[in-house]
Amino acid sequence: MRSFIGSVVQTAAVAFDADRTVEKLGDFASKATSRGAKLVVFPEAFVGGYPKGLDFGARIGSRTPEGREAFRTYYDGAIDVPGPQVARMGEIAASNGIFLVTGIIERDQGTLYCTVLFYGPDGSLLGKHRKLMPTAAERLVWGFGDGSTLPVFDTPLGKLGAVICWENYMPMLRMAMYAQGITLYCAPTADDRETWLSTMRHIALEGRCFVFSSCQFARRSDYPESYPIDGNPAQDAILMRGGSCIISPLGQLLTERVFDQDAILTAEIDPGEVAKGKYDFDVAGHYARPDVFRLMVNDKAQSAVQTNAPAVFGLSDRD
Repeated sequence: MRSFIGSVVQTAAVAFDADRTVEKLGDFASKATSRGAKLVVFPEAFVGGYPKGLDFGARIGSRTPEGREAFRTYYDGAIDVPGPQVARMGEIAASNGIFLVTGIIERDQGTLYCTVLFYGPDGSLLGKHRKLMPTAAERLVWGFGDGSTLPVFDTPLGKLGAVICWENYMPMLRMAMYAQGITLYCAPTADDRETWLSTMRHIALEGRCFVFSSCQFARRSDYPESYPIDGNPAQDAILMRGGSCIISPLGQLLTERVFDQDAILTAEIDPGEVAKGKYDFDVAGHYARPDVFRLMVNDKAQSAVQTNAPAVFGLSDRD
């Protein structure tokens, strides 16, 4: 495989306005492409918005009318997969000739999911990953993914997949990705703390993969004026400060972390570095001990209703 340019985008969503956010995604994708990027990664919950600071009026045993209205606004700003915004992002990927990875808020009937979409340079939707375990109060508004959306795609650039935010602290989930041979490990996040870098470097070293972590840079002004955030901060107050990064398979920081501003970070990605790293450590290969440890993954979709049951209540076709 040849070297290529990879990119992570650090900017704010147009909160709860999917159409405007998709157009902003297109603008930043074009800017990244002008710098030579063939892979462009956007943050967690980018299209649909990350509801920083909202509690949706939830208390044990009660929910407020205002909280229900806040959820309705959030629900209305999410997108269907497939849907018009999904198709438009495919057009953006195709017009720029890039692999595009972006966080979205997916609407599926009455439930929202924190999801990542993957596009090929021909604009095709390669697939999606739904966040398995929303963190803390995220569980109020996001459903749980299952093992049917843990894909790693074999692309001309490398094996591409994504793990979202604090899913990266789930060792068994990471192992499931390593076992699929992931080399381009995307980690869209809302975690802008200093400690996030140590997690990303650990994963790069553990998986001997390139890590692309993208976080939003967002101010209070990027959210609607009616947004009921705790403390009512000033319009220029920073809610998420960024800190995106790209890391090599040996844990080297390929881009300086940038805080408190929009940024497009790019780095040259040499796929040969993966083999160099796995020379002495392959966590799912020669460094594994399957005689001692073994992971079982249920990759079947978990549906609440199955309509293909062979018989119901003992009735036969003749009945």
